[in-house]
Amino acid sequence: MEDAALVRPETGSALAFSVDFITPIVDDPEAYGAIAAANALSDIYAMGGDPQVALAICGFPEDRVPLEVLARIFRGGHDKAEEAGCAIAGGHTVLDPELKYGLCVIGGVPREGGLAQTGASPGDRLVLTKPLGFGIAAQAIKQQRLSGDDLECTIAAMTTLNRGAKNAALAAGATAATDVTGFGLLGHLRHLAAASKLAARVSVEAIPVLSFIRDFARQGLVPAGSKRNLDYIAPCTRFADGVSEVDRLILADAQTSGGLLIAVPPDGESRLLEELERNDTPARAVIGELAPGEPGSIDVVSRSSG
Repeated sequence: MEDAALVRPETGSALAFSVDFITPIVDDPEAYGAIAAANALSDIYAMGGDPQVALAICGFPEDRVPLEVLARIFRGGHDKAEEAGCAIAGGHTVLDPELKYGLCVIGGVPREGGLAQTGASPGDRLVLTKPLGFGIAAQAIKQQRLSGDDLECTIAAMTTLNRGAKNAALAAGATAATDVTGFGLLGHLRHLAAASKLAARVSVEAIPVLSFIRDFARQGLVPAGSKRNLDYIAPCTRFADGVSEVDRLILADAQTSGGLLIAVPPDGESRLLEELERNDTPARAVIGELAPGEPGSIDVVSRSSG
């Protein structure tokens, strides 16, 4: 299950195609448009590519959303795509009872040296480039329970393009990656490990999480999608006794515009972390490794176990 469809012409770069759109998760129209665009562009970066051109997709309820608000959403998406060097060449809007916005994106991927999920090897280190918790944060935003500073921090992370993380991965010799979105960290890790016919092991303490997320998770502000994700990965995941139910939900939290999960050979780990720091990614955490074993199986360990 790659992050984008891949077409390989007889000559030149391969082309990656993807589409993604979301409902609003913040009140500010420009921020919503930027988050939706960054989220859609991420699939191309996860393949090791660069977005080139996109079409906008929007469904809007004309009786509830003024055209000036719609224009601001499109402006936010346009500015984020422009930051990525990706032209929005057109698109399509329809009347819809629920507001939706996103992009259909085409990007160029190197014929050799991309980041296909099938490219990982035993011993590869797993590195995450954004903290977890965006799904839970969205629930808190809907209930107006997020402070101004925490909201600003969340929007800044979600609107950060994964371009810097992709560039760092390629510079460090990584050959496999995926972006962490709707299936949560463990769901996407399952897909990557299974595609490469490997097992995975991660440490719960090593995984970066937005600072305020655990309190909200303890209060039950967890999306239904995150709970479904936890059910989805249950058959292939072994949690150590010290991994709490809250942490399990966070590791399965459905993300919007999450970071890249990169598999890098051990001799490229230091270079990757240096490149991620140079590119100022929101996180740069070594969270585990891949190893021979049942394809797609995951062990989540904790220092507090035993």
